[in-house]
Amino acid sequence: MAKTKTATNGAETIESALHSGAEAVKDGFEKAAKSYDQFMSFGKENADAMMKAATAAGKGIETLNGEMFAYARKSLEESIAATKAVIGSKSLDEAIQRQSEFSKTAFEIYVDELAKFGEMTLATAKDAATPLQARVAAFADLVVHAA
Repeated sequence: MAKTKTATNGAETIESALHSGAEAVKDGFEKAAKSYDQFMSFGKENADAMMKAATAAGKGIETLNGEMFAYARKSLEESIAATKAVIGSKSLDEAIQRQSEFSKTAFEIYVDELAKFGEMTLATAKDAATPLQARVAAFADLVVHAA
């Protein structure tokens, strides 16, 4: 009778080990599937963030180019008008005065435009970086929760 009891205990142990092994495989598979889904979702969100960043950068560059073109056109028109005014001067003193006024005004406008372009460039960089910063934060969160 001792042998039957030992055989039963051995069978139960094997059955318990097989059941535990099957559960471990099932849990491992479920975790792997969940990780794969998270990885795929994370990759898609990264691609979306890259598209948003590229779109923001493109719009910013387009706006900046438009502003630069408008400034160049206006500057050229003002230079032509100033040249005509200098040429139409009645005296050398008047020509020097007009040229001096034009130079001062042109320099002030140039400095203002440079500051404006700098602000626009910074805003464009910030807009383009925002979606990417969000993905870096999401990655850090993913790493912290995966550990």
